[in-house]
Formats: sequence, structure tokens, C-alpha cells
Amino acid sequence: MTDSTTGQAPSRQDRRGPSRRTLLSLAGLGAVGVGASVTGAIASDSPSPATPVVDVVPFDGRHQAGIATAVQANLHFASFDVVATDRADVVSLLKDWTLAAREMTAGIRVGGPGPPPGGNLAPPTDTGEARGLSASRLTLTIGFGPGLFDDRFGLRTQRPAALVDLPKFPGDTLDPARCGGDIAIQACADDPQVAVHAIRNLSRIAAGRAAVRWAQLGFGKASATDTSSPTPRNLFGFKDGTANVQGHNAKALAKHVWAARGDDAATASWMTGGSYLVSRRIRMTVETWDRGSLFDQEQIVGRTKAVGAPLGQKHEHDPIHPDRLPVDSHVRLAHPSQFVGVKMLRRGFNFVDGAARFGHLDAGLFFLAYQRDPRTAFVPVQLALSRADAMMEYLRHTGSGVWACPPGVRADGYWGDTLFTQA
Repeated sequence: MTDSTTGQAPSRQDRRGPSRRTLLSLAGLGAVGVGASVTGAIASDSPSPATPVVDVVPFDGRHQAGIATAVQANLHFASFDVVATDRADVVSLLKDWTLAAREMTAGIRVGGPGPPPGGNLAPPTDTGEARGLSASRLTLTIGFGPGLFDDRFGLRTQRPAALVDLPKFPGDTLDPARCGGDIAIQACADDPQVAVHAIRNLSRIAAGRAAVRWAQLGFGKASATDTSSPTPRNLFGFKDGTANVQGHNAKALAKHVWAARGDDAATASWMTGGSYLVSRRIRMTVETWDRGSLFDQEQIVGRTKAVGAPLGQKHEHDPIHPDRLPVDSHVRLAHPSQFVGVKMLRRGFNFVDGAARFGHLDAGLFFLAYQRDPRTAFVPVQLALSRADAMMEYLRHTGSGVWACPPGVRADGYWGDTLFTQA
């Protein structure tokens, strides 16, 4: 039952026993600060201080985890269409999702220890494939697509101006079945099964209220948000994201990533501390690329393949002088100096989804970029690249989405509460 006036609904926890606070206290998470790596529970049984040390990224905080967090090794990204017709049901879904997300990111089974409320004859509250696995630095990040801001739930006036419908870029070959959606959830973890487990359980919880529209698995991070590890390589074999916004750089994050009060007067403050995400599924024609000479590949990218140094330089992090690079090179055209210094925080992942036509790999980059405003960040950059980048000959943009990712969640809050309590 829900209160259609207030949008309040009894949480899933209220209906099934031990409280979230009790479970997290048992896991030793009660006094954890935002952004820390802590000792967490094993997902197999009830939490215990005697369990092995594993990595936990706190769920609650000023900003959502999974944005500035050091990039994990694996991704499961899912876009959902909301099928509920009542606003209170959407709020109830977000509350249930939040509760499950807190449990899973803490290394706790969905529903906590013990049998399901209906006993052993009822379906288990957790699908079980993460039993025995650690939290694996799992982060879950939510975003709201333009479609959620129609007339169904009274949110039309709360749609941020920055949540634009992306234009059709030259060369796009988008598959509608891989585009858009009302809500997106990004699951990142160091263990692929932990990420898959998270999306599987959230999809199950959503039954009757939201359904998966499309999903994407990713591996081998293709960008980094910290300098403690080497810059990763994409499937063309080149280092990618050398100049990425770093997750520890609070000044750069405030300037380029986090939405701020006053950015959009029409939507007041519900997005303050949030960010805007653009996703693009980019198929890379690796077989054609592999037939190119090393010289041609480096001219197209604008960096050396072995070291990742800008052409004409010796080291990866040597200064880039765009005017010294080929006019149609990727690095020159995408350099922030061409866009008044505007940057994005990229969290892309490689993917291989089997074979396409003629036995060629359906492989490429699932591009994820967080930014303060897509109108001044992603859109102008992609327009420039799609019109002149020599690399476009080897790329096919097959999927796309844009999302307003709300700020982080308070300990007593839920995903999107700043939107639904304000609207």
C-alpha cells in the first residue's frame, strides 16, 4: 500500500524482518566515511567481523559512487523502461532498489541472512550467484532519462535543461533497441559476477514496475579516473584517457563533473551534486584497423602505440601541442583546448559481444562520460569528431543514451528523493 499524496511507501525491509541498520552494523559499516575502502561482509551468509577483508565502496554520500570512484574492472549497464503508471509505484521501486543496492554494495545478500519471508517454499530473496564472493568494490549508479520527464508522473517541469535529446551526429548508425530508456543503472565491480548479480537482482525487484530495455556488459576498463595504475588500452591497442578528469581532483570535478546550484533555475536544486551521463555503444571494426600500418594508426590517433606519447614527444604525459598533430587526428580534435577547456570524466569499458557479419567481432567501446552539462561538453566534442576525425572510418556508433544522475543518497534517503520530494 502507498500514500498517493505523499508518495511514501513501506520499504521492502519493513515487510521482511531485520532492519538495514542492523545488518550494516553487523557488517561493521556504521561509521564509514564517504569514499573510503572498508572491510565488508561476504555475500554468502550473515555478516561477521571474522569474514575475510574485502573492498567495499560506501553507497551513501554527497555524490553517487561509481562516478569519481576509481574505475573497476567490469561493467553491467542496464536501461529500464518504467511500466508502472502510478507515481507512488515509481517511488516505491526506487526505495526498494536503494535498499537492495545498499545491501549488495556492502557484500550482503539481498534480503539479508536467513530464509525468505515465506519460508523455503517461497522464492529466495537473492538469486544466489554471488554467494561466497566479496563486495568486490561494487558501485551502483542511477540516472534518469528524458522519457521519465513526460506527463506520467508529474515531472515535466523538473526536466533539467542540460538533459538534452542528443542530436543525430554525422555517421550515426544507431539501433533503436540499444538507445534511450527511462532509468539507467550502472553496475561496476572488480568481479564480473558481482556486477551481473547486482543488475539481475535489481531487474527482478523491478518486476511489474520497470522492465529492461537493453543492457551492455563491459570488461577491461578503457579509461581511468586515478593515476595510481597505468592508463588502460582500448581494443585498437592504444592508451585511452590519458588526460581524463581524475577522481581525486575536487577542483576539476566541481568545474567539469558535478552539477551546481544555479546551473538551471527551472529545476531548482534537485540535481545539485549530481552529474549528466552520456552513454554510447561504439563498435570498432578491429579487423580493418589491424590491417593498417603502425605509421597510419599513430597518425590517426595522434599518439605512439607503444608508449602513448603525443606524436613528437617521448612520454605519455608530455604536453600536447594540438597544432603539431595531424589535423584529422583523434587527439587533436578531442583536445580540451578546442572546446574552451571543457572536460568530461570518462569511465568507458571494452566489450566483445560475439561475432557480427562475416565472422567479424562485434567488439568495441562502451563509452561512458560524466559531465556538468552535455551541451557544452559531449555534444560539441562529438560533432567535431564525427565531422573530421580520421578514426571515424573505423567506428560505428550503434547505441546512445543521456541521463540525469541525481546526487548521492543520505542514510535515510533513497535514489532520486531530491527529485520526487521537490516535484
